[in-house]
Amino acid sequence: MSVFKKFSDLLSKLVALNSLVILLVILLAGFSVKDYACFLVNSEDVTGQDLVDTLNGFLWMVSIAAFVIAGLFHYFTVRKIVRPIRHLSLAAKEIKEGRAPGKVDAPSSGELKELTENFNSMAASLVSIQEKREEMLRDIAHELRTPLTNINGYLEALQNGVVEGDPELFGSLLEESRRITRIVELITELNSWNTGIYFMEKPIEPLAIDEVLTESLNAFRLKLDDSFENQQIHIEQALIMGNKDGLKQVFTNILQNTLDYNAGKELAIDASLTGSQYTITFSHTGQFIDPEKKDLIFERFYRLEESRSTKVNGAGLGLAIAKSIITAHKGDIDLKTDGSQHTFKIMLPAGSAEKM
Repeated sequence: MSVFKKFSDLLSKLVALNSLVILLVILLAGFSVKDYACFLVNSEDVTGQDLVDTLNGFLWMVSIAAFVIAGLFHYFTVRKIVRPIRHLSLAAKEIKEGRAPGKVDAPSSGELKELTENFNSMAASLVSIQEKREEMLRDIAHELRTPLTNINGYLEALQNGVVEGDPELFGSLLEESRRITRIVELITELNSWNTGIYFMEKPIEPLAIDEVLTESLNAFRLKLDDSFENQQIHIEQALIMGNKDGLKQVFTNILQNTLDYNAGKELAIDASLTGSQYTITFSHTGQFIDPEKKDLIFERFYRLEESRSTKVNGAGLGLAIAKSIITAHKGDIDLKTDGSQHTFKIMLPAGSAEKM
């Protein structure tokens, strides 16, 4: 309906312009002929057939002149109206050819302004997506290069007789192979959540989110008790629509991240229902995180330190997957930190299954 309205508005402008041009021709020709006729009769005393012949010739000249003037007016006016469309067409052609187009200047007002602004926004999104895709490919290549180099080095040494095979060497090769497999599986899982494929395979259902969180905590009970002397845990009951495996993966990733990079003895977990929103926070003292870079930890393959590349599956995908899962549940996740005191905050829509 909106597209039809925009088309109708543009069509109305062109119809109005054409009507104006026609009116201009008629007025120009009519007034010119009238004035010239009055001049011939009153001043030149031309009458009869001579007057008719003279007016016919004058009418042809006036008509041609009016046509040229109106045509030029019509050409430059229409050109101004459709110029943004031409620019949009050229920019669309650049996108088709795989190039990033420059920003198209938008008219000052009207439906073409909105169309141009939407096109610029779309083009910027496409460029951003392409940049992220290229960045992800570089990151994947970087992550796979080290284990593949290790495997190739060992295999070449075995082939050339430089080293002899033993259980320890084969165990090392197996670990590198498993690391590659983990990275590929994590990338596949991340893509599944981003594209919504996961929900097609495992649909959402009514969940007691407090029970899902409690189960995840119980799985980490021994590690949590060993790392934190003081634990403050408060969990309220609530029902949400979600995927149990996905949400458990979120809690697992956050708890594992908390344990791996912990630098304190206190852990506070609060899960509360406020209206139609269920909020879960995980607070602890951890290794330094620059507050200005806190949002980057949810990016694919991002790690605060390169030395972390071999820890926690070594892929830097855990929190990226957590963010994708929460986003797929129409929720939000972020990190609040002053540098050392970190709080992961998860917000999920809550309510009865009937309402949702």
